[in-house]
Amino acid sequence: MDQTHANLNRRAALASISVAMLLVGLKVWAVISTGSAAMLGSLADTALDLVASLATLLGVWVASQPDDHNHRFGHGKAEALSAMFQVVLISISAIGLAFRAIQQFFGGAQVAEAESGVLVSAIALGATFALLAYQRHVIKRTNSLAISTDNVHYKSDLFLNVAVIAALLLDTYAGIRGADAVFAFGIALWLAWGAWGASQAAIEQLMDQEWPVEKRERFLEVVSQHPELKGLHDLRTRTSGNRDFVQFHVWVDGRMTVTEAHRVMDEIEDKLMAEFPGVEILIHPDPEGLVDEDTMGAENLLADADETSPALLAQGAPN
Repeated sequence: MDQTHANLNRRAALASISVAMLLVGLKVWAVISTGSAAMLGSLADTALDLVASLATLLGVWVASQPDDHNHRFGHGKAEALSAMFQVVLISISAIGLAFRAIQQFFGGAQVAEAESGVLVSAIALGATFALLAYQRHVIKRTNSLAISTDNVHYKSDLFLNVAVIAALLLDTYAGIRGADAVFAFGIALWLAWGAWGASQAAIEQLMDQEWPVEKRERFLEVVSQHPELKGLHDLRTRTSGNRDFVQFHVWVDGRMTVTEAHRVMDEIEDKLMAEFPGVEILIHPDPEGLVDEDTMGAENLLADADETSPALLAQGAPN
C-alpha cells in the first residue's frame, strides 16, 4: 500500500477514536442524568464505535504492511476482516438495544429529564459531521474498505442522535409515554440494517468476488485495443484492500518469438496500468486457438468486443 495512503488511513482511524472517546464520556453522564433507553442505546453504539475504531486502526495498519514471503498478495484483506469485526459489534449492539427497548416499553419506565441528553446529542451531531467530512476526504484518496465501513457506521450515528433528541422531547415535553422505548427499538433496527449493508463489501473481498461487470467491460476494451492480440480467455479478477488483481490468457500468433511475445505483454500491461493504476497483472500468452480450460474460462472474451460477453455477464451475476 502507498505510504501516503497508509498515513491518511491511520489518521482517519485515530480521528474516529478521538471522537468516540469524547462522546462515550458525555453519553455516560447523559444516561445517568436522563435514564433514557434511547440514550443508553446511543451510549452502547458509541462505545462499540470506539472498539470498532480501534479495530479499524489495527486493520489499516496491518493492510499497510509490505508484501512478505508468506503474504505475496499483500495484507489488504486485513481491512475486510476489520470491517467484519465492526459488523459483529454493530449487530450485538442492535440486539441488546432491542431487548432493552422492549423491556422499558412494557415496564412503563419514563425519562427523568431531557436537557442533558439533548445537549449531548447535539454535541455528538456536530462532532460526527466533522468526522464524516474528514473520512470522506480520506476514502476519496485511499478507497479504504475499513474506513468506508467506519464511515457507514458513523453516518447511522447522525440519525441515531436525531432520534434520541426526538425521543427525549416527545417523552418529556409532549407527554407521549413510551416514545423513548419506541425510538430506541427503531434505532436497533437501523443499526441491524446498517450492519447488513456494511457486511456486503467485506464479504465480497473475503470471498474473492469478481470485479463489477462494468469494470471488467472497460478492462476488455483496453486489452482489445492491441492489434496483435487474437483473443483472451480465462479472465480472473479480485480485490484485496485497495489493490486490484487480474490474471488472464491471451492468444498471439504462434510464430512469434518469446521476445516478441514479451514485448506485446509489456505493451498490454502499460495500457492497463494507465487505466487501472496499481493493478497487479499476470498474463499467460498462448498460441492462437489453444485453450487448456473446459469450463467458463474457455470462451474467447474478445470474440465480440462491441457486445457484452454472455460469460462475462454470468460471472458478474449475483449468486
